[in-house]
Amino acid sequence: MWRWRRVGQELQRPLRERLLLPPGWGPRAGAAAAGASLPSASPGGLYEALAESAPVHWAESGLVALQAGTGLPWWLSIVCAGAVLRTGLTLPLAAHQGHVLAKLENLQPEIENLAKHLRYEVSIRGKQLGWSEKVARKNLGRIVSELYVRDNCHPFKASLLMWIQIPVWVFVSIALRNCSVGAADSEVQEQLSTGGTLWFTDLTVPDSTWILPVSLGLFNLLIVEIFALRKFELSRFQKYATNFIRGLSVLMVPIAATVPSSMALYWLSSSFMGLSHNLLLRSPTFRRLCRIPRTKSDSDTPYRDIVSAFYTKYFLKK
Repeated sequence: MWRWRRVGQELQRPLRERLLLPPGWGPRAGAAAAGASLPSASPGGLYEALAESAPVHWAESGLVALQAGTGLPWWLSIVCAGAVLRTGLTLPLAAHQGHVLAKLENLQPEIENLAKHLRYEVSIRGKQLGWSEKVARKNLGRIVSELYVRDNCHPFKASLLMWIQIPVWVFVSIALRNCSVGAADSEVQEQLSTGGTLWFTDLTVPDSTWILPVSLGLFNLLIVEIFALRKFELSRFQKYATNFIRGLSVLMVPIAATVPSSMALYWLSSSFMGLSHNLLLRSPTFRRLCRIPRTKSDSDTPYRDIVSAFYTKYFLKK
């Protein structure tokens, strides 16, 4: 009970008082203490402003409250934070994204038929009606927009997950960095320095073994490859985007090796939950539970298909 009373009293104090900044501590001093782990300064002090922003302070308070309320060691609290955010916030959005993408996939045959019909009208009655290819494309765009409204599946809704997931990831990452370098609370920094486990006992310093960074890169690449193994043919844009994310996944390895282990651990737990949810959303039972429409690319044995496609692509190549 004393833990909960302490957390309640802590959250009622003004935000600036809760930070317990030591004399002379400021954004630049914190960046200097952190070394080269993350870019500490940018034109206009963008990073400093972000590190002192309200969402980052809310994330700091949430992490402290989670650890104090549960009594878990800090490393496990960070893992739980990643699991809770991924499951409680992004999994419902991912299911909604799957719902929208399924509707869009089911619309493709209707859109292709409309496009053929309009091309036929241009070729047969173009001179009579004064139509051109440009007019046909304009009409097709208008009709497709009406189909999106009819089925409530505008492509922008499929990107909602990205617009929420990325900012949350950034805010929590910076909050963990603030806690690790003492910018949020020197007492929390001290707890993090002994709150690790196994080979990363000190969560305020980078993982010198590179086990966390390399594991992060492998999980991220696995997520990308599972997406690339889908049955339908990827568009040119999707291929470019997939290759870009592959490169970003590799780039994250050396970055994760220079940040505090608390951040690398959060990134790893978040990626692990992302991979788990990606696989879960392939389950026909879970898709029916979420009322995601069935599409032509759906499979009754998705996991067997993934293993088979992975083996064929990477081990049976000539």
